[in-house]
Amino acid sequence: MISVVIPNYNGGATIGACLDAVFSSDSPEFEVIVVDDGSDDGSPDIVRLYPCRLVTLPGRRGTARARNVGAARSRGETIFFTDADCLVGKDTIRRAAESLAAHGPHVVMGGTYSSVPADSGFYSFFQSVFINYHETHSGEAPDYVAAHAMVVDAGTFRKSGGFSEDFLPIIEDVEYSHRLRRSGVRLVMDAGIQVSHIFDFSLPRSLRNAFRKAFYWTIYSSRNGDLLADSGTASRGLKANAAIQALCIAALLLSVVSGAPGASAILLPAILINFLVNQGLVRAFFRSGGRLFGAKACLYYFSIFPMAAAVGGLAGWLRLFRQELFHETGMQWRFHRSGTQDQ
Repeated sequence: MISVVIPNYNGGATIGACLDAVFSSDSPEFEVIVVDDGSDDGSPDIVRLYPCRLVTLPGRRGTARARNVGAARSRGETIFFTDADCLVGKDTIRRAAESLAAHGPHVVMGGTYSSVPADSGFYSFFQSVFINYHETHSGEAPDYVAAHAMVVDAGTFRKSGGFSEDFLPIIEDVEYSHRLRRSGVRLVMDAGIQVSHIFDFSLPRSLRNAFRKAFYWTIYSSRNGDLLADSGTASRGLKANAAIQALCIAALLLSVVSGAPGASAILLPAILINFLVNQGLVRAFFRSGGRLFGAKACLYYFSIFPMAAAVGGLAGWLRLFRQELFHETGMQWRFHRSGTQDQ
C-alpha cells in the first residue's frame, strides 16, 4: 500500500480539487493522510467530506512538521508526498509506487509539475514550464527531489529522521534530499510522475516568489558550499541570466554616465551568450505553449524575472553578512507564520 501525505494550511481554495484528483486515482490500494497545520479558513471541514484521515496540529507548526506527522501516522510501505494545491493525474500514485518498487528502497523517486498548470494565466504557465524543465533535465542525477511529488520507502524515511523542522521556512525538501544523498540514498527523477499545480500567479506574485526563493536558496547554498551548483530551479542558467542582466544594466549606465559608447559594445555578445546558456529552457517554452507563449515567456525570462531573483539573492547575502557580523546562527531558522510552501 502507498500512503499519500498532504500538508494543508488554509488550503480551502484548492484542497477539495486536490482530494478529488487523489480519489480518482487508478491505484489499487492507497490511503490518504491530510495534516492540517493550524488552518483558520475552514479547509479542515472540506477534508472531512472525503474518506481520508485528518490530523490536526495545535497551531501553525510548518510544512516540514506536517509532513513528518503525516508520515508517522501512515501505514503504507511507500510514502508519496504532495501538496494541497497540487492535482495528481489518474495514474500518478500507481506510477509512483511502481517506479519506487522497480528501483528499490534505497532510492528516493522524484516527480515534477506538469508543463501545463491546473490554472490558466501566463505567469502560472511560465512557472510550470520553468519548474518542469529544470527538475527533469538532469534525469537520473537530480540535485534534489521536490516534496510536491516525492516517493520514498517508509522505512527509509523513518530511518532518515524526516524533514528538518528547525530550518528555513522553505526548501526543506532540498536540505532533506542532500542529507539523504550524503547517507548513501540515491535520488532519481521520473518525469512521468506528474502533478498539476494551482499557482494562481499574477506578475507581482511571480516576482515575489522568485525573490523569496532566491533569498532563502542563497542563504542555504552559501552555508552548504554549493552556491554555483546546477540545482534544479536554482539552475546555472538562471544564475547566468541574472549575472548577465546585471552586467548589461551596468554597461548601459556606464555608457550613459560616461558618454562613451564603448561600454555598450558588450550588450550583443552578452545577450547571445545568455541565449545559448538557456537554450534548453527556451525550447521548452516554445514546445509547451507555441510561438506566442514562447516569445512572451522568453521576453519575461530575459528581462524582469531574473532581476527579482538577483535582488532576492543579494538580500540573502546581506542577511548572511549580518549573521556573520553579529555571530548569529545562520542555518537554523525557527519557523515563522509567514512561511509558505516553496513553488
